[in-house]
Amino acid sequence: MVDLVPVDAGGWDDWFASPQEAEIARDQAGRSGLHVLGVGFAAADVPGLLADMADGGWDASAGSLPERLTRHEKFPGSGERQLGFELVGFDSGSWHTWTCIGGLVTDVHQATGVQPDPHGLIQNEQDARRAAQWLTDSGLGDPKVFLWAAALLTEPRERPSGLEG
Repeated sequence: MVDLVPVDAGGWDDWFASPQEAEIARDQAGRSGLHVLGVGFAAADVPGLLADMADGGWDASAGSLPERLTRHEKFPGSGERQLGFELVGFDSGSWHTWTCIGGLVTDVHQATGVQPDPHGLIQNEQDARRAAQWLTDSGLGDPKVFLWAAALLTEPRERPSGLEG
């Protein structure tokens, strides 16, 4: 489990518009131990993700994540450190990982041989995409998630203390 810093006071969205906005929110939270992570999806997965989010009621024209996915922004950014891949799926306004729905990590490992590293991430993109496809085809995320995707997690480059990014 992780603590999240909301994008705005209403907490309507978990996705920041830029790493800089996320860094500002982290600094303003006044708590130690918070990290900013970048999240990106393969271009080939974007149409399915957008359709899945639209089916869940998330309008792409409303901004935030669907709008940014539609723009096909370059990812990862310059200097970002790639941490690995997490299998995620959308469900009616929120996201789930394969680790939050009981037994899926074991099921994926038994069927595909793919398993997370000690930090819970898959290090190889092809393995992550293969595992996400198997999980989608298996239907084991039902009723919460029907479409799984491999999300690349990154850590923004370090910024010198006290300097704006």
